[in-house]
Amino acid sequence: MVNILVVDDNESIRKLMTTYLIRDGYHVFAASDGLKALEVLDTEHIDLMIADIMMPNMDGYTLTEELRGSRHDLPILMITAKETFADKKKGFLVGTDDYMVKPIDFDEMLLRVHALLRRAKISNEHRIVIGEVILDYETLTITTPAETFILPKKEFYLLFKLLSYPQKIFTRQDLMNEIWGLDHDTDERTIDVHIKRLREKFDGFEEFKIVTVRGLGYKVEKLI
Repeated sequence: MVNILVVDDNESIRKLMTTYLIRDGYHVFAASDGLKALEVLDTEHIDLMIADIMMPNMDGYTLTEELRGSRHDLPILMITAKETFADKKKGFLVGTDDYMVKPIDFDEMLLRVHALLRRAKISNEHRIVIGEVILDYETLTITTPAETFILPKKEFYLLFKLLSYPQKIFTRQDLMNEIWGLDHDTDERTIDVHIKRLREKFDGFEEFKIVTVRGLGYKVEKLI
């Protein structure tokens, strides 16, 4: 199921968006401002974000800029009462993918969400395909022509995260926060243990390899 994050300080609008999206088959997370949205993004896999602009603590422009600056490439639909060309231009310059002006038509919102997800090549099942290797987020499986691997949750999430952003370097702390959550009390060396297990399973693969970046953390390199 596709995860969508709705960010709006207006509770009524937030609830309406959530209702329409759930009816359309999406799993929805909600946040009342940009800072709370970042907390969700730190702990959940989000496929698309719908964000208001005018919010307390952190507005939609700043939130979008922050995400693009940290290499988050999820599709973003900006929804706002600000309708001038200058406002829209600023939205696109900071990194939004699409823009709607309030009051919004919720059916149109769904059409735009569908289009953004299609352009991002995200289906209702989370999948990463590299050559003949398929990672399926729903079943925690990695399938090759010869074999299917069913991984423990943490191992799968770790590999899926790395393969979602090939060449991006993740620190151990980044990965702990993403997969174990911000409130974890697990030692960072747990990441090294999980990486070792993944290498034992997949080091012979021609499609990708896990690389240790000395002093920083880990990344994945696609080999095909």
